[in-house]
Amino acid sequence: MSQYLAGDIGGTKTRLALIEVSGTQAQIVHENSYRSRDYATFEELLEDFLSRTKCFLSPHSSSPKSECGQIQIHHGAFGIAGPIQGKLVKTTNLPWRIDADELQHRFGIPRCTLLNDLEATAYGLPALGENDLFTLQAGAANASGNIAVIAAGTGLGEAGLFWDGHCHRPFATEGGHASFSPGNELEMALLSHLQKQYRHISWERVVSGMGLLSMHEFLRKYRNVEAPQWLVEAMRNSDAAAAIAKAALSGRDAICVETMNWFAHLYGSEAGNLALKLMSRGGLYLGGGIAPKILPMLQNGAFLDAFLNKGRMRRLLETIPVKVILNDRAALFGPALRASQLDDIS
Repeated sequence: MSQYLAGDIGGTKTRLALIEVSGTQAQIVHENSYRSRDYATFEELLEDFLSRTKCFLSPHSSSPKSECGQIQIHHGAFGIAGPIQGKLVKTTNLPWRIDADELQHRFGIPRCTLLNDLEATAYGLPALGENDLFTLQAGAANASGNIAVIAAGTGLGEAGLFWDGHCHRPFATEGGHASFSPGNELEMALLSHLQKQYRHISWERVVSGMGLLSMHEFLRKYRNVEAPQWLVEAMRNSDAAAAIAKAALSGRDAICVETMNWFAHLYGSEAGNLALKLMSRGGLYLGGGIAPKILPMLQNGAFLDAFLNKGRMRRLLETIPVKVILNDRAALFGPALRASQLDDIS
C-alpha cells in the first residue's frame, strides 16, 4: 500500500492529507485544514503541515526521499482552484503562484502533480460509496457515458469525465467563468445590478458563496426590505453566506428563503447547461461545500425544475442521474488516486 501527500487548495480553505491508496480505495492517515488567506504562499502552509506531521524531507538532494514514520512518500498531488498550465498555476481566488518543480526542489518530494480542483474531485469519484452520495434524480436505470461534475463553494467549479468505452477519463474546464445568462426579468435586474460592480458577470458571480451574498443584497434592495438586526449580527459574527442559509432553512426570514430558493434554481440551471454541453448521460454530480448543507433547498423542486427546463432536451435530462457528493474528502481522494495511477504508468 502506497502513501501519498494530497491537497485540496481552495480560496477559503486548504486541506492537506497523507493518504494510503489501494486500487480505488483511499484512506486518510493524517489531515489538517487551514484558512488559505492566513498564509502569504502555499509553500508556507505546506511547510507547516509537514512539520506537524513529522515528515522528514531531504530538500536539494539528487535522489530526494520523503518519509513519514516508516512509509516513504513518493508523490505529492494537489487539486487547486484555478487553471493549470503544465506544472504551474496562479490561483483564481488567492494571490498564490504554485510551481510543481519548485515544490519538488524545496521539499524534496520525488514527484509532484497539479490538478484543477474539480478535476481532482472527478478523479475521487471511484473512492466514494453509496453512503457518500445523495440522489436528487435517479435517471435511467442503465445510464452510462460521460459524467459532469459541478461544485459551488467559494467559486464555481466544473469538470467532466469522458467515457472512452472502457473507462472514464477526467478533464478540467473553467466553465464556471462563462457568461451568466438571465432567464427572466428578475435575473435581468440582478445582471444589471452586478454590471455596476464588475466588467464581466460569470456564472460564478451568482452560483457561489460570493454570489449568494450578492443575490441576498440585491433582493433586499429590490423588495425594499431591510435585514433584521439578528441577521445582520449573525452575518457579521460568522460566515455570512452560512447565516443566510441557516435563516432560510429555519424559515425565519422570507428574503433569506427567497434567496436560497433562487440560488437553488440558478444552480440547477447551470448544472443543466453543463450536462447538455458534456452530454453527461452517465450522471451529474454536485460537489463543493454548499450543496450538502442546503439539501432541503435542493430537494424542494427549484433545482430540478431549472435543471430540466431546457425545452426539447427535457426528456434527455430526465434520464441523467443527479447526485450530491456528501463526502467532501472526494477532493482529497482524487489527487491521491491520480498520483497512484501515474505511478503505475511510469
